[in-house]
Amino acid sequence: MGQISVDRHRLLVILFKLNSRYLVVLNVVEAEKMMSCDEAVEIVLRVAQKLPPVTVPLSEVLGKVLAEDVIASDPLPPYPASVKDGYAVLSSDGPGEYRVIAESRAGNNGDDFTFTPGTVAYVTTGGPIPHGADAVVQVEDTVLVESADVGTKCVRILKHVDQGHDIRPEGFDIRKGDIILKTGERISAAEVGLLATVGMSTVKVYPTPRIAVISTGDELVEPDISHLDPGKIRDSNRAMLLAAAQQQLCEVVDLGIVKDDVDGIEKALDKALSSGIDIILFSGGVSMGDRDYVKPLLRMRGNLYFDKVCMKPGKPVTFSEIISKTSDYRATKKTLAFGLPGNPVSCLVCFYIFVVPAIRLLSGWSQPRLPRVQARLRHSIKADQTRQEFHRACIRWENDTENPGFVAESTGHQMSSRLLSMKSANALLEIPPTGSLIPAGTSATAIIISDLIGSETLTSSFSSPISVTVQQTGMRNVISEGHDSRVAILTVSDTVASGAGPDRSGPRAVSVVNSASEKLGGARVSATAVVPDEIPKIKQVLEKWSDVDKMDLILTLGGTGFTPRDVTPEATKEVIHKEAPGLLHIMMQESMKVTPFAVLSRAAAGIRGSTLIINMPGNPNAVAECMEALLPTLKHALRQIKGDKREKHPRHVPHAEAVPTDTWERSFKNASAQESGCSCSH
Repeated sequence: MGQISVDRHRLLVILFKLNSRYLVVLNVVEAEKMMSCDEAVEIVLRVAQKLPPVTVPLSEVLGKVLAEDVIASDPLPPYPASVKDGYAVLSSDGPGEYRVIAESRAGNNGDDFTFTPGTVAYVTTGGPIPHGADAVVQVEDTVLVESADVGTKCVRILKHVDQGHDIRPEGFDIRKGDIILKTGERISAAEVGLLATVGMSTVKVYPTPRIAVISTGDELVEPDISHLDPGKIRDSNRAMLLAAAQQQLCEVVDLGIVKDDVDGIEKALDKALSSGIDIILFSGGVSMGDRDYVKPLLRMRGNLYFDKVCMKPGKPVTFSEIISKTSDYRATKKTLAFGLPGNPVSCLVCFYIFVVPAIRLLSGWSQPRLPRVQARLRHSIKADQTRQEFHRACIRWENDTENPGFVAESTGHQMSSRLLSMKSANALLEIPPTGSLIPAGTSATAIIISDLIGSETLTSSFSSPISVTVQQTGMRNVISEGHDSRVAILTVSDTVASGAGPDRSGPRAVSVVNSASEKLGGARVSATAVVPDEIPKIKQVLEKWSDVDKMDLILTLGGTGFTPRDVTPEATKEVIHKEAPGLLHIMMQESMKVTPFAVLSRAAAGIRGSTLIINMPGNPNAVAECMEALLPTLKHALRQIKGDKREKHPRHVPHAEAVPTDTWERSFKNASAQESGCSCSH
């Protein structure tokens, strides 16, 4: 056994030296070798699998995902019940004075007396309706009257009610046999109440994973060390990761600090695997230092899927799948292992981007990615030239009367070791690697990692006529109201609609339109949405925006090519009333300057009512090119659609004022004039 241990140690050291030897070469071709962040997340979600369902008591289901349909075994209410406090009556009796023969309160069975015409029974809210009664008159529509008979109670009914009034029939809320909750639904407080209503004392759910956290590094000491020796720092990552995993309702196992030692790290890994862990999180040891052993260990012990991602921060993040024998050696168990960077910010950002989706998928979530919204930048941000950046920010809803929406404010200096940049951050802004300065006011995609700030303002905004929802549901925040022209942008993409990838075209189009607002006569983006490549769903949004919301301009992005799923032109042609081929010709001319493949576009454009609808490519750069080409004409087009006759040719003369000329004279003038024209130029 001793010889085997020495050999394993040597193998790990050799693996590391090979990495170091080619470090210079790797730096030269680093961008080409690095995997994109989207690709890396896709790999994690493909490798991860739902955990086997378990049955737990009702008190432990909060936050879990159902693993089976829940069917009502009884109706609710289980009997005809009164909606209000009042009197059970026979509706045909009508107004008048009646003797109160009984009381039916919630909790009684209502069967201990016989209801007869000409009498009434007092009922409380939720009380059973006596047999024979067919309506309830609320207390407010009655008056108690004195009776000559001692012990007899009488009431005057002041109002006629119809049969069934203020009665909940048996099964009105839930019918026996109804599916009240479906597999895959996440259980919140309301769902717990429903489970209790139908008598579910135990529930079959997907468990949340057990997560082990290991910190590596010779420099690390426990947080409770009051005096730091030279070269030592307190271990913040382990405490942070344990807390982050607990926020995801996971059971956590703290495996402490391990020195930068091959045997020590491997023993910690073996301890985690032997305890039935589902996910292992290593902090540190994944870079290119001469004692970073985690990466070669994960390569040797499992299937290493990636060890470098084109992202900032978090480039050295590593992901591996380890298959091990269970404690009884009868089966195998899959464990997901993440090597997270040692820098605290990189560590936590990678947790949100990669580990949280893995946790959610193992826990049974159908949409495991974190939600995204669009937010305007408060200040300009300089983009990295080669790597997609996840910029820490605080977003809040601002109910600006001219431009309501989410606004993102940077948390400050973004160095990956500066944990203060994560303090108060509730979002990660996805900044594409353009190397340019992104100006303030630009719309950016924000990944929500914590509660949104300004909940009171946010709540009031939801109750206003302006609709606000997150990207996972398709519609995104309305950005402006009340401008001369209102623009809506529809991203058509199966990938974006399913949450499998970010929307890059939509934010670019919002930025282009809003930045060109003056050239468009004050037009601003008022709404955005994402739909899959399906004709009915595309048509539904186009018709709503045209007929109900009265948008002036709708730009669709994507779905105009030759693939079987490209159906945006077909959907558009089914809703427009008049075609506008000239606009498509202008876009085609501009696109052909960039790529000959522009001829493959099948875009459509036209008018529905007072709304102009234009199909554009899904490529973010192509969107900007097409908009630039259309800008000189769109302002005039939008005003013409509104019926503004002045938006015609500068030399236009109205028909009523035109000088009559015959065909031959007009032909002669057109042929001989230096600048051709007509008395009525369109």
